[in-house]
Amino acid sequence: MAKSKESAAVFKRLLSPPRGSFFLLGPRGTGKTTWLRAHFGAVPSINLLDEGKYQSLLHSPHRFYEELSVYPDGSWVTVDEIQRLPNLLNEVHRLIEDKKFKFALTGSSARKLKRAGVNLLAGRAVRRYFFPLTPMEKGTAFDPPRALQFGTLPLVIQAADPKDTLLSYVQMYLKEEIQAEAIVRNLGGFSRFLPISALFHGQVLNISNVARDAEISRPTATRFFEILEDTLLAHRLLAFESQLRVREKKHPKFYWIDPGLVRAMKKELFPPSQEELGSLFEGFVYMLLCFQRDAFHEIDEISYWAPAESKLTEVDFLLQKGRDRMAIEVKAT
Repeated sequence: MAKSKESAAVFKRLLSPPRGSFFLLGPRGTGKTTWLRAHFGAVPSINLLDEGKYQSLLHSPHRFYEELSVYPDGSWVTVDEIQRLPNLLNEVHRLIEDKKFKFALTGSSARKLKRAGVNLLAGRAVRRYFFPLTPMEKGTAFDPPRALQFGTLPLVIQAADPKDTLLSYVQMYLKEEIQAEAIVRNLGGFSRFLPISALFHGQVLNISNVARDAEISRPTATRFFEILEDTLLAHRLLAFESQLRVREKKHPKFYWIDPGLVRAMKKELFPPSQEELGSLFEGFVYMLLCFQRDAFHEIDEISYWAPAESKLTEVDFLLQKGRDRMAIEVKAT
């Protein structure tokens, strides 16, 4: 099978490495490891997806310090998938303090890091977020219809068969992120929840409706949405509250990070229907806005605005930078 223009290309990512230690957080398949190799290919590297290394450090975390302490003071070190062993952050902390090391720490889930207390490194490691490929990064290879059908995860666009890769991604997510880490006890309920949550992409979130359709309790549905956010696959967009004498909608809107994932969760990978295009395109624009906010700090806050009584009036995205605001309306047509 001949490779497409997209799959044959090597894309230069726009994120620049910070000068000091940092967390690089993003879903699997976004290209974090490839980016690390491009910028830190010659430095000591530890990949916690390597089962042998993982088991060794799981039983003896102190080996992490011992193995790295032979390197000169001020050395850079990369650690892939740090959330698999969050207790290593204690050793990271020691090496930063004792030997002035600088760490590039990647993760595909914020859940374990939050529980372990990433604040151990507060002030010593900034956070950066990795997103699917943007049009700016893809350049002339960017194909809008294809992006809305299959998304722009590097793992997918470089695959010979993007459909199979997306469907495999969903199974990998369920097996490696959810089941292997015992994140949920009711895996059947979570599997029913995923395609229903995909139907709410770009919509105001109604957790009661999702719970009813997935045949789970409302607290369980709430927790499942939190899992999607913690594993960096989705975001909630909060409603803007103005000082006007107008009652506004309070419920957040819900967005998956990539249109291909939305369609894979529903197992609908044929060309999008006209009805789907609006929410898929709106979600793609939201991903780009989040990228602009996190990579370039050009936006302070993103929200949406809608009066509670109106079904027709809505501002899709309200951007704030300092005292300035900009309203954006997104139309797929």
